[in-house]
Amino acid sequence: MTTMTPPPSQLASVEPATSTRAGRTPRPPRGRRPRGHSGGRARKALGWAVLGLVMLVTLFPFYWMLRTSFSTTVSLGSDPGSLLPVDFTLGAYQRVLGLATTQEALAEGGSGASINFWSYLRNSLIVATVTTIGQVLFCSMAAYAFARLRWRGRNLVFSAFISALMVPPIFTTIPNFVTIRELGLLNTYAGIILPTLLMTPFAVFFLRQFFLGISREVEEAAVIDGAGPFRRFFQVILPLGAAPITTLAILTYITAWNEYFWPQLVGRTEEVRVLTVALGVFRSQTPQGGPDWAGLMAATLIAALPILVLFTILGRRVINNIGYSGTK
Repeated sequence: MTTMTPPPSQLASVEPATSTRAGRTPRPPRGRRPRGHSGGRARKALGWAVLGLVMLVTLFPFYWMLRTSFSTTVSLGSDPGSLLPVDFTLGAYQRVLGLATTQEALAEGGSGASINFWSYLRNSLIVATVTTIGQVLFCSMAAYAFARLRWRGRNLVFSAFISALMVPPIFTTIPNFVTIRELGLLNTYAGIILPTLLMTPFAVFFLRQFFLGISREVEEAAVIDGAGPFRRFFQVILPLGAAPITTLAILTYITAWNEYFWPQLVGRTEEVRVLTVALGVFRSQTPQGGPDWAGLMAATLIAALPILVLFTILGRRVINNIGYSGTK
């Protein structure tokens, strides 16, 4: 039997309308979109909406502080719900920086109290800077010993050291206070700095985890060149650990800058009083019966400027080095 082949005209008529050339993906009919396209756009829009809401909730308190600082304390009570400054003025910042007289402060609803802002700012800078330098240096040396050096009982000592993370800091406050008092270091910079100057368990653990990831071949090459432990630490390990060390320095500086309870406990005199404690004292000085909210918000914003500058300078470096692998 012979098979009859239909003519080419009939073959063309039965080809599907959506046929394409070989190797190309068939396109959907015009006027239709792939299934799930609208759902993806909806999920993306929902994600942006949630992100915007989170940013609003996070940034709104800072805006409210800014709005309050540009208002007068007298006018704040007349329109407390206004989103814009009430009776716009720079008087709060002038009071904080010591540029306004007591009469001018009282006229704008201030308490008439004064704050030696520049002195307290200097004290905070000294405490935070010395604490950060000491803690980063000694913690990196301890982390290097736990991660790279081999000595008997290393893991046992590290486990005991890390167990201090489970001890709440409040438990060590009284022993530290008694020690500082017996040493005669109350109301001194040393008394404020010493408890956190040398090291903290978190900082040692944080740096040790990064040092463990550094390739041993790099350090062995330094040993062949005759480098000892200290030279290997300062010339090999520290440059390779720039990213985690910078991150630790930022975290330590912020923690030391925001510390309130310990500086208040051991540094009560004007000569060593830090800015966070001074803000609390400024708020409590209310001879007229109410806090100077505008001045307090202005002082708080100015106190936050060093942290913002720190993030502006070093934040990019931390982000760029977040993919740290231990070799360069």
